[in-house]
Amino acid sequence: MRRYAALGGVLGLSVVLFAAGCGKESSEQTTFTSEGNTASAVQMDSKNMSAVKADITKTAEKAMEFTPKNVVTEFRMFPIYSDDNSPDNHYFPSGWMGDFSDVSINSAHLENPHSGTTSMRIRYTNKASQGARWAGVYWQNPANNWGNRAGGYDLTGAEKLTFWVRGDKGGERIEEFKMGGINGEYSDTDIAGIGPIVLTTEWKQYTINLEGKDLSSIIGGFAWSANLDF
Repeated sequence: MRRYAALGGVLGLSVVLFAAGCGKESSEQTTFTSEGNTASAVQMDSKNMSAVKADITKTAEKAMEFTPKNVVTEFRMFPIYSDDNSPDNHYFPSGWMGDFSDVSINSAHLENPHSGTTSMRIRYTNKASQGARWAGVYWQNPANNWGNRAGGYDLTGAEKLTFWVRGDKGGERIEEFKMGGINGEYSDTDIAGIGPIVLTTEWKQYTINLEGKDLSSIIGGFAWSANLDF
């Protein structure tokens, strides 16, 4: 079995949620870096995300049906991250998982963003500080919401979540990128994801298909995870 650096080099990621008729994509950038024998850095780049940028494709018809408090109605893009401190950003990178002490985030990384002016750099040291041998981060609403309170966005009509990603050295392996999947009293209504993904040094676009998903309440707008044993 081939071993990959869990988060090698710099990973660039741009995540975008599109609305019907939207001709513009937003991208976000996040950088992950890890040290040690599996040292790696990952950078995610997105025009409309400070940590991770997301664009949702939604239909105009269903957009008019949104009724909950956190309903997204009159817009064509739903950025999770566009640029650092952008007022257009949604969700917070607050759900740290696994060996959380091995992870650090810089949401204002300036080097080589895919688009926009900043990216999010995530440093993962691969030390297994909590003994989990894996790590990840959820973008949540509100921050630190693990399904214990309301706050999910109604993203009904979204068709896809797209993102750009690259690795600093190439060969970095991300086990999963996903949306949804948080459980609790106020659970996410669905889950979708892709992975594993092995990164290259060039920016590459990926898409998570959301067609047919129940997106009426999504607390976990975006997440990534990496595993030391694969």
